[in-house]
Amino acid sequence: MDLFAGISVRDFPTALNWYERLLGAPPSFKPNDVEAVWELAEHRFVYIEQRPDHAGHALQTVFVDDIAARVADIAGRGLMPAVDETYDNGVRKVTYRDPEGNEFGFGGATT
Repeated sequence: MDLFAGISVRDFPTALNWYERLLGAPPSFKPNDVEAVWELAEHRFVYIEQRPDHAGHALQTVFVDDIAARVADIAGRGLMPAVDETYDNGVRKVTYRDPEGNEFGFGGATT
């Protein structure tokens, strides 16, 4: 299964900087001047695209193997979560909000 999930943004340069900090790397590729793509895992991509009329409404959640390490790495790059919650089943979800209100979450087991 492949994934290509998009996030609309108004201010592309600001969003590019923010997502580089969130994801810990520059984009895997930039197909044009208003789009940047990160490959999170084989055949699983997330991208930002300058689309002002649609900006601020995205909701993404990615599950990772070590949620605590991921959150610590992101904090080291200066971003703090908007929400950090642990569900009764032991799954932790940490949600970040970009400057435009888009939500990007990471989930994973707490054990």
